[in-house]
Amino acid sequence: MTDRATVVVITFNRRDELRRTLRAMTSLPDAVPIILADNGSDDGSAAMAESEFPDVTVLRLPRNLGAAARNIAVERVTTPYVAFCDDDTVWQPGALTTAADILDRHPGLATVTGRCLVAPSLVEDPLTPELRNSPVVGPDWLPGPALLGIMAGLTMIRCRAFREVGGFEPRMWLGGEEELLALDLAAAGWWMCWREDVVIHHRPSTARDARRRRQLGIRNTLWTLWLRRPLRSAFRRSMQIVRSAPADRYTAGAVLEAARSLAWVARNRTVVPDRVEAGLLALEKTQIHSSARRYVG
Repeated sequence: MTDRATVVVITFNRRDELRRTLRAMTSLPDAVPIILADNGSDDGSAAMAESEFPDVTVLRLPRNLGAAARNIAVERVTTPYVAFCDDDTVWQPGALTTAADILDRHPGLATVTGRCLVAPSLVEDPLTPELRNSPVVGPDWLPGPALLGIMAGLTMIRCRAFREVGGFEPRMWLGGEEELLALDLAAAGWWMCWREDVVIHHRPSTARDARRRRQLGIRNTLWTLWLRRPLRSAFRRSMQIVRSAPADRYTAGAVLEAARSLAWVARNRTVVPDRVEAGLLALEKTQIHSSARRYVG
């Protein structure tokens, strides 16, 4: 496994949670090299990792780059696959091996996203049924339900595919940043799938600003819609998302942030192929009525 996959962890000011995650990830029977991208923490996270986990490669970034820190870490990866892991998620024994085996067998597959169990009760993440029952039509060889979206902390990705589409968009920072990456992978001809037998535990951190994260999630979703969807779809989904969100200053701030970037969106707009749009249309009914996708933080 050390020649097949690398784990990339990003963190910011969550030293105790990071310690728990690194302790678990370095103790796996199928443990692989780990690169930690520290997003400019000032709580001693990087020093703790260097002291207590000497086999972990620590990248001390000068500021909080959000999801783009993964891009910098992947530049250091020499294995064909990289598994993303947040500082509050833990891949379970055998999950890394299973995901790598699947990617080995299917060269047209870019990502394997696993089943998320939420600690401490280990109930399924509310989004899981949507992934398990995805209506996206994929090829017969696909080893699981076809996806048009991923959850980064639950996903192993083929490095060649990740680099081909440019990784995560730095401007999005965090909050639904995976949506654009997934659409670009699909547009480039790559496939993504979900697997029941790749299990990751998630212990959601309390060290976050839920309202700001909701604001970023709405903004990033609006950006993704206007960057990649046909105009009619982008307008319809934008209205649905804004109407379903709380009518407060955070939602208004998200819309304003998105609107202020219209020039950037116009310069970078590339509509997905018809086959990808067909899959997105198939997903809309489920997404509209999904309790897991409500912007209520």
